[in-house]
This record gives sequence, C-alpha cells and structure tokens, in this order.
Amino acid sequence: MNTAASANAASFRTRLFEFAERRLPALTRYKRVEVLPIRLDRRRIYVLPTRFGLMLSALLLVMLLGALNYNNNPALLLTCLFAATAYQSVFAAFAALNRLQVNGLRAKPCHAGEMLELEFHFDIAARPRRSLHLHGEDARADFDLATGDGVCLRIPAPQRGWLRPGRLRLSSQYPFGLFEVWSWLNPDFAALVYPRRENHPPPLPRLAAHARQPADRGGDELATLREYQSGDPPRNIAWKASARRGELLVKEFERPRGGEVVLDYAAQRGLAHEARLSRLAAWVYLAEATRQPYRLLLPDALVEAGLGAEHRHACLRALALAPGGAP
Repeated sequence: MNTAASANAASFRTRLFEFAERRLPALTRYKRVEVLPIRLDRRRIYVLPTRFGLMLSALLLVMLLGALNYNNNPALLLTCLFAATAYQSVFAAFAALNRLQVNGLRAKPCHAGEMLELEFHFDIAARPRRSLHLHGEDARADFDLATGDGVCLRIPAPQRGWLRPGRLRLSSQYPFGLFEVWSWLNPDFAALVYPRRENHPPPLPRLAAHARQPADRGGDELATLREYQSGDPPRNIAWKASARRGELLVKEFERPRGGEVVLDYAAQRGLAHEARLSRLAAWVYLAEATRQPYRLLLPDALVEAGLGAEHRHACLRALALAPGGAP
C-alpha cells in the first residue's frame, strides 16, 4: 500500500513538473544547463523589494496618511517625489541586467583542495553595469562592468576530476538598494581539477638500467667539440678551447636515448589509491623542474616520455581522470 502511494506521489510530481515546464518555463529554466552564450532579457530577470525597500514603502505610506489626514500639500508633494524616485529605481535596477550576455567561461588549472578560478566574459551591450554580484554555493564576486573585462569567481575544488560550477545567481541592487534584480546562470561548462599534490614527495625514481643506449644529438650533455659552421648559435661556442686551438670550436650536446624517468603507479606499494595519484602528481612537477624526461604508467593509461607544458597537462589529466579503487 505504501509503495503504491509513493509511486502515485512521484507520478504526480512528475506531471506537475512537466506542466510547469510547458506553462511556466521562466520558473524552471534555471534548473537546466545552458550552452554559451547566455543572454539575459525580461523573460528571465526577477525583481523584488529589499528589506530597506519595504521599510521605505512603509515610511512612505505613513507619510501619505499623515499628509492626507492633515491636508498638508507640501508633505503630500514630498511623499510623491520620494515614491516617484523609488519607482524609477526599479527600471534602473532592471537595466543593470537587461541585455547582459555571458559570452565565455574559462578556468585556470588547479589541484584538489585549492580554489578554482572561473573567468567570465560578458558583453555589456555598450552600457556600463554597476554593482553586480555573482553568487555560487560557496563563492561570491562583486564587480562593475565598464568594458568587456573578465570577472573572476573563486570556488572550492575539494576533489579531482571534472567540476561544474552549478547554478549561479547574478544580481544587483543598483542604484539605491531598494529593489533587487536577479537572474540564474547555469552554464554548460566543466573544469578539470588535478589530483592533490603530495607536500614532501620522495626523490624521483632512478633511471632504468637499460637507459644507457646510443645518444641523441641536441640534448644537455657535452658530447664533443667541432669546427664552427655558419649558422651555429654563439652560445654554443667554446671560447676557451677556441683560444687554445686558434680556431672557433662549437660544443655539441647529446641526451641518452631512453633515459626517461618512469612514474609507475604500480610501483607505489603500500599507499592508498589517492595517495599514489598525489605522489605521481608531485613527481610530474619535480621532473619538470629538473628537466628530466618522464613517462607515466597507470593501470588504464600510458603517457609516453616527454617534457613541457603540454606533456605535463597530459599526465595530470590522466591522473585527474583515473578511476577510483584501482589496486
């Protein structure tokens, strides 16, 4: 009996929500993600008086009753002027959001446990916007828009993986704080959060014994000296050796082939899954700092040896998207 009642209640809620979607789309639109750009207009901007606005309304009502009771024309005129000013502030507050458009959204890379910086880019439609507020669940940004400058919102990133900013509230109480206008933003956007880095990781793993293979020219270790040729960079000239020989000599470098550092997930025995990922993430930065080529081995992914920003991002992305519970 209870099961049937619960099913009927769930069916009723579903039908009610479908009816609201058809008849009242403005009330339910903010629950769905939206593809950028997002443009704000009168169909999705809401207005309500603030507490200060309600207090002023009560004060104006008392002033109006007193002016009518005593037949005081100057007091009645003053009350009407205050009311007209407050009424006009509704339109000024509405204009702060009307025709405002969110054109782009970017995120700066961060690690779990840090603050993710989201950068919003607005189109202000050739009109400055004052006293805007962007609210998230645990974040807030206050700003003015005189040009199409970016706006930064910092939100916590507690876990690795994809992080969606969720539903955001863009509001304003411009110019007098009597009315608040707001609209909901739910952009279809997700930022990648890297794993948490181990604070004091151990040294990098040693190079494998089979790393001693024929060398590649153009590395970091001095291989030999040769005669200068047109087009050689001046920084490679061996000035002391050239002075002794009486001719220009150029240093030629090499790098041992296969001498990369192997960052192996399976080799980190005794650590929990997330602790292994944290250590590997810290080693990625350590290998970049020491300019040692490195490769990443995960149970379900392999990133070949390399160096540089793109390679670092590829390794950290693989770590961020690694499934949980791997042995």
